[in-house]
Amino acid sequence: MTSQVSVDTESAPEDRPRWRDPGLSPEERAEALIPLMTLEEKVAQLVGVWVGADASGAGVAPHQGDMAEVSWDEVIRHGLGQLTRPFGTAPVDPVLGARSLAASQARIAAASRFGIPAQVHEECLTGFATWGATAFPTPLAWGASFDPELVERMAGRIGGSMRAVGVHQGLAPVLDVTRDYRWGRTEETIGEDPYLVGVIGAAYVRGLERAGIVATLKHFAGYSASRGGRNLAPVPMGRRELADVVLPPFEAALRLGGARSVMNSYSEIDGVPVAADESLLTGLLREEWGFTGTVVSDYFAVRFLESLHGVAAGGTDAAGLALRAGIDVELPTVDAFGPPLVDGVRAGAVDEALIDRALRRVLIQKAELGLLDEGWQPLPEGIDDGSLSLDTEEGREIALRLARQSVTVLRNEEGILPLAAGRRVALVGPVGDDPMAMLGCYSFPAHVSVHTGHGLGLEVPSLYEALSETFPGLVYEPGCAISDDDTSGIAAAVDAAADADVCVLAVGDRAGLFGRGTSGEGCDVADLRLPGVQAELVRAVLATGTPVVLTLLAGRPYALGEEVAGAAGIVCAFFAGQRGGQAIAEILTGAVNPSGRLPVSVPRDAGGLPTTYLSPPLGRRSEVSSVDPTPAFPFGHGLSYTTFAWSDAEVVGVAGPAGDPSAARLSPAEWPVDGTATVRVTIRNTGARAGTEVVQLYLHDPVAQTTRPVERLVGFARVDLDAGAAATVTFEVPADVTAFTGLRGTRIVEPGDVELRFGRSSGDTTAVLSLRLVGAEREAGADRRLTSPVRVEPVGAATPTEESGG
Repeated sequence: MTSQVSVDTESAPEDRPRWRDPGLSPEERAEALIPLMTLEEKVAQLVGVWVGADASGAGVAPHQGDMAEVSWDEVIRHGLGQLTRPFGTAPVDPVLGARSLAASQARIAAASRFGIPAQVHEECLTGFATWGATAFPTPLAWGASFDPELVERMAGRIGGSMRAVGVHQGLAPVLDVTRDYRWGRTEETIGEDPYLVGVIGAAYVRGLERAGIVATLKHFAGYSASRGGRNLAPVPMGRRELADVVLPPFEAALRLGGARSVMNSYSEIDGVPVAADESLLTGLLREEWGFTGTVVSDYFAVRFLESLHGVAAGGTDAAGLALRAGIDVELPTVDAFGPPLVDGVRAGAVDEALIDRALRRVLIQKAELGLLDEGWQPLPEGIDDGSLSLDTEEGREIALRLARQSVTVLRNEEGILPLAAGRRVALVGPVGDDPMAMLGCYSFPAHVSVHTGHGLGLEVPSLYEALSETFPGLVYEPGCAISDDDTSGIAAAVDAAADADVCVLAVGDRAGLFGRGTSGEGCDVADLRLPGVQAELVRAVLATGTPVVLTLLAGRPYALGEEVAGAAGIVCAFFAGQRGGQAIAEILTGAVNPSGRLPVSVPRDAGGLPTTYLSPPLGRRSEVSSVDPTPAFPFGHGLSYTTFAWSDAEVVGVAGPAGDPSAARLSPAEWPVDGTATVRVTIRNTGARAGTEVVQLYLHDPVAQTTRPVERLVGFARVDLDAGAAATVTFEVPADVTAFTGLRGTRIVEPGDVELRFGRSSGDTTAVLSLRLVGAEREAGADRRLTSPVRVEPVGAATPTEESGG
């Protein structure tokens, strides 16, 4: 057991300890420091403390000691690994919060022998989760935009605001692939397709990391596949589904995004809690994928090994299991990694080498962040002038643009949309004049503000406010509440709809936590009916005969089958952020041409077995079951106010690994199992106004050694076209994207016939290109190519546009 307390004699020329020397690598600095630390000093670097910034800016908040369940001075005596959410616990002015944090950091550094400050983390899924920071659309809206470049810009803006106040790490993005829409945290997912989640998620990571913030991938892994869509419920998943559906987004975000931290899932997979699963957290993540960053526990997950999973007999046992599995830092506050871990090492129950392994990773990351530097200053630059806005015009414009690109028109019969000016419009429904209908559960207003009585801290116009600008005489009736069973307001809503030329019927969710909302963490549902009596309101309004535009403002897809067959128009917006009301109104009125596409399928029946489009043949409609899982609207679906013609789809060429071209004239074209296929399609805007088409490329593998999804996404691109303009969209598709987990449990590229399908959605194929993978079956390892680069070239122009969407 290492307990050295002597100073380092191998110092830099200025008598600076080697671990302070910025000329050495972070790894060398960590190795120089670890032997100098006592056991208590080591363990102190492996825990967080949940604090709240003092709203006065005076430093340690009055209840920090209460939150830690030990005195503040005692908990920082040996140093501290992390500070948990100093800005995200209570409303605080950003400048005063930064000063408070700096004061706390100065005390942490002064209290311990080595003077190392804490690493500070915050939530940042829909923006920096603090008072007055821009609230961006939820991840489902990112997915609906099919725009990784814009998501990257958003994340960069979020990261910049966090760095400005002294935060180092963000607990985002969520890379769980949607598996059951009943799960309350569906709103936090990017979608139901691993390729879309991986590309969009990697873009978010790049934006956050380039701003200097450590991105944290969560929840690794399997969290969204819980039985019955229940939060923390067991995951009855096979290793093949885990490898082919759940894990690819994490791999993409590490390799293509450069994430430096991973958070474990609360889940147990086939009886093994992830927090204790060495095969996942070390074998796969580190040994196979080569991840070198930190693994932080989801909040209380280490103690949950004892209290919820029943695989540990106490705190020492839980700490040992988590450390051996590969968890480096216990969050949110010191518990099992505190005295129970120290006692376990002294008793010989936990090997100190495991602590050194985790400590090494923590110290390397702190060195990368400058927290081991001699000249480190607790107060960020620019704070002294006393002015700092976390809700800038640039941030609001990004939020608005992303909201506009995410709003999705699902149905538009008889040209009811866009709404014509001068018509008598009634707005009906419980979310129509509710600003909270724009915000996800991890926005600061939903997470904190609504429970403190401080208001939202932001201007968040409701749909009613935004739509009133175009229709000054707009009539509004809520009809009912979002989630209770009071039907007394339905009659007034029916009267308003009956007196109008057209009715916008706004239904959906309010985000919350653990039952305090209809969507969000712990807000799971038994089926996919609209909450409360909203379905009754919908039926009553449709019965008036007034043309209805059903507008869903929600955190999950709800069943939109026969009950809404009478709706002339259907518009879907997944918690579109603080400028969402404006964006939805602009889509409804035609000020903006819709370009959103569904990142999740919309089910037809509320009670049918939840299923996503990634189903093998027997997961779809068949003659052997009376249940038809065909969705009302498929993954990738979305309408525009203009029209597009697709033509000239072709296999341009195929090439081997060295780029040697092969003839594509064979039918089917021969595609080497280690090569690349180049395919192309032309898109022309045949309508009267500018618009955006989202070109989607799907893979169909008709015969494989294991059952495969009928189709799955392998490329996409947003194509902006003026009226009458055209562009060619070219994908370079590596054979690696056809890989799947074969019978032996390894990922393979299998020879045989496949199809690449161009489509407007997963349910609307425009062209089928037949190819034949040729060569011997090949294993595709951790170095395989993950995406299909795409190029958009205007017809008649010389300069192509590179897209990252493929």
